[in-house]
Amino acid sequence: MKKQFEIEMRVRDYECDAYGIVNHANYLHYMENTRHEFMRSLGGSLRDALLKKIAPVVVKADLRFHTSLVGDDLFTSSLTVERKGAKVIFYQTIVRVSDNALCCKGTIEVAILIDGRATRGDIFDERMKEYLEN
Repeated sequence: MKKQFEIEMRVRDYECDAYGIVNHANYLHYMENTRHEFMRSLGGSLRDALLKKIAPVVVKADLRFHTSLVGDDLFTSSLTVERKGAKVIFYQTIVRVSDNALCCKGTIEVAILIDGRATRGDIFDERMKEYLEN
């Protein structure tokens, strides 16, 4: 089984819509934050990469919603990662802590640009090695 990265977060009231549930767009923010924290755990940050003219760019996001989060819910956001050609694929899940309910699953495809040009993205492979191995 692939190694999984996981963080815990809490829903903030302003992330909820008029119905009291988390607005669907915020799940993308939660997943993005998880990927940024993943990069930090590997010894870098998005800011560090951008200063070196390395830009991980989301090219496709596919989300499936299952159960809604509401204000003040505690949840875990996790990911596994794999390489498919030039893309880095993140498989992400958001699970409510109180009842272990799956709230959202997503597949996020990322391309790596260096100095504005598409690359194979090998630059991150060494750092992600333990997560890429089966």
